Amino acid sequence: MAGAPLEWRPHDFRRIFVTDAIRSGLPPHIAAKICGHAALDTTMGYAAIYPEDVISHHRAFIARRRTERPSEEYRELTAIEWDEFLAHFELRKVALGTCGRDYATPCQHENACVRCPLLLVDPAQMPRLQEIHANLIDRLQEAKDQGWLGEVAAIETTMAAAAQKLEAMRDRAAQPSTVHLGMPDFHQVTGRSTPDTRR
Repeated sequence: MAGAPLEWRPHDFRRIFVTDAIRSGLPPHIAAKICGHAALDTTMGYAAIYPEDVISHHRAFIARRRTERPSEEYRELTAIEWDEFLAHFELRKVALGTCGRDYATPCQHENACVRCPLLLVDPAQMPRLQEIHANLIDRLQEAKDQGWLGEVAAIETTMAAAAQKLEAMRDRAAQPSTVHLGMPDFHQVTGRSTPDTRR
């Protein structure tokens, strides 16, 4: 209540100490040891974190990162570098979907997309993959008939991967095309009061 005298209790000074110590750079686990807290969550419950703290700490973090990284990483891209970057994503388009490998990394699976775990399958290509799977069954039987044991093992591996990809396609096809994310609600966080855990 405005104008009313403040009432201080010894426990309030513990909270002030922890808040000031952590804001001044003391690691939370050290503060927990000083306060005799068994759980770090208890200590963090004592500390008051303000929005300006989040912003200033984030800016300080970015500044530290930039001083540690080579300055050439922050130069302007050339037209050739930008075209190369865009071309990478064009080259990721394959018959069964999209390759999910990182930029500037080579294909580690020798373009065997059916086996590759980085393939992001396209549900529209399910008939194509079903045809590939059926062809693998025929090839497997031929390899067994001819005694090509190495080929049998390779085909069985590819068939298992194709079956996994088909299952992934069915899962993706069953998912809704749009997802309602809603609006963020901070009332529960901002209105939450820390329980008075006196120690």
